[in-house]
Amino acid sequence: MCNFVTHKYSEFILMSKLLLPENYISLLDVHQNEMAIKLIKECFQQNLSTSLRLHRTTGPLFVLQGMGINDDLNGVERAVTFPIKDLGDKKAEVVHSLAKWKRLTLADQHILPGYGIYTDMNAIRADEELDNIHSLYVDQWDWEQTITEEQRTLEYLKHIVKSIYKALLQTEFNVCEQYSMLRPKLAGDVYFIHAEELRQLYPNKTAKERENLITRDKGSVFIIGIGCALGDGKPHDLRAPDYDDYSTLAENGLPGLNGDLLVWNDVLGQSLELSSMGIRVDKAALLHQLKESGKEERVQLFFHRKLLAGELPLSIGGGIGQSRLCMYLLHKAHIGEVQASIWPDVMREQCAEKGIRLI
Repeated sequence: MCNFVTHKYSEFILMSKLLLPENYISLLDVHQNEMAIKLIKECFQQNLSTSLRLHRTTGPLFVLQGMGINDDLNGVERAVTFPIKDLGDKKAEVVHSLAKWKRLTLADQHILPGYGIYTDMNAIRADEELDNIHSLYVDQWDWEQTITEEQRTLEYLKHIVKSIYKALLQTEFNVCEQYSMLRPKLAGDVYFIHAEELRQLYPNKTAKERENLITRDKGSVFIIGIGCALGDGKPHDLRAPDYDDYSTLAENGLPGLNGDLLVWNDVLGQSLELSSMGIRVDKAALLHQLKESGKEERVQLFFHRKLLAGELPLSIGGGIGQSRLCMYLLHKAHIGEVQASIWPDVMREQCAEKGIRLI
């Protein structure tokens, strides 16, 4: 009886998060959908690599546990692990993202400032709360560019964001040219705002409500300073302390050299995060952020030792969601319409009733 009640409660919580737009119609049939996904992925990675001068490299699906290479994201997600027989059952972890691995790769490949790498990142996030935009399976373009000390500025971060946004606009144009039933939705330009400025603009709203309000108003928004404490003592959202630099004071006198790129999703009536990116920590920022977060023991890990020893280049990097971009450009109501994953039966049934076909 207890298990039955718990299961029903879990189903209630799950369905309360699911958005089911009225009168939803998929604009593409099954075959068109698959071809359009292929077109988006081919176009965008070409546009991205040209815009940021990146070459493709092969990334790992898993890394060794205990080396500090895997990302902690918000700091609470558990990595999927498994023992390796031929390494005496040492544990491997499926990656969450490749922020630290990419920086190691920049060093290994001796990438000069102004150039970088990108890779297809595939991850499993077992703790993800499933809804229209969150899946157990995560696919993104992970990219990283070597920079100079002089480029560790808010101005350069904005320059990179604008370059990525231009690649998004070019891709949207190509897709809409190919499929006349689709219409362009991206705003002509991206609007920049710091998380503290956003908090002051909507002081009585939650972080998610602020995102929705500003993105509905501006269309496309880059929120700066994700992870730093704001005026109320709380961060806009959590970040692991050892990849993005969210504490260094920028030219505007506010902390943070990182942020999230959001667009307004009119199908779901809410903002949609397409990318998270930032200038990476240098030695000073790493030590400060580890101390502030109570993670100072990480200085003994492989990645952290190399960074503190000056063996890793300064860099900027991020991830851009592949399925989220496809979902947005193809006017989809659920990420399961553009990627194959596992979904609860009750979610599949509810989606099917509304014409939302989950792969």
